[in-house]
Amino acid sequence: MELLLSLVRAFLVGGVLCVSAQLLIDLTKLTPARILVLYVTVGVLIGALGIYEPLEKFAGAGVSVPLLGFGGNIARGVKEAVVEKGLLGAMTGPLTAAAGGTAAALVFGYLAALIFHGKPKSQT
Repeated sequence: MELLLSLVRAFLVGGVLCVSAQLLIDLTKLTPARILVLYVTVGVLIGALGIYEPLEKFAGAGVSVPLLGFGGNIARGVKEAVVEKGLLGAMTGPLTAAAGGTAAALVFGYLAALIFHGKPKSQT
């Protein structure tokens, strides 16, 4: 029962994040790229304010998988690195914290490019 409840929470929170992004696309003139940057920035801000970790405990993958999670991960990396290395940690912390996910995205993106052949969008 606990697993089912955690799946429902992840689905609901992740769904709210996706719906809000879709509403921003539909109702504003923001481009998808700017919305992605907005989500990462909000993730960093709520991570810095200490809100991200309780939200992650509540929603699990619903908040950690979207770009909000990337921002929260960056904020966590900065905090830990500043404690260990001082001001230099503010520069190295985000890179260290995000290295695994970034490397995975690059490797899987490259593999997908090798396997599948993309086509440019038609100009209509």
